[in-house]
Amino acid sequence: MSRIYTEREVIALVPGLTGARLVHFIEAEIVLPIERRPEPGFQNIDLARLELACELVDQFELNEDALKLVLSLVDQLHAKRAELGALLAALEAQPAPVRRAIGEALQAARRA
Repeated sequence: MSRIYTEREVIALVPGLTGARLVHFIEAEIVLPIERRPEPGFQNIDLARLELACELVDQFELNEDALKLVLSLVDQLHAKRAELGALLAALEAQPAPVRRAIGEALQAARRA
């Protein structure tokens, strides 16, 4: 199970993150904390997302719309990578002749 971090811990762990910036990122739905009592919680993935958001804003001066677009593209890439991993696992479970046939079909498709 993933560790859950408090707002104070997140601010201490993420370079460039302030309380005001965290509130802004939450309001802009850059990051969505877990609803918990007495305060919201954050997972490791949220810390990584916040760190990336701070870097993009600080180093590349992205405005909120551009930041949302970049993070959306990162999310899409992450989802496709997970799908590809599942597909590879499914292919590995197939008998050798099936894997060979799929490999040959892929090579033919690349040449086309």
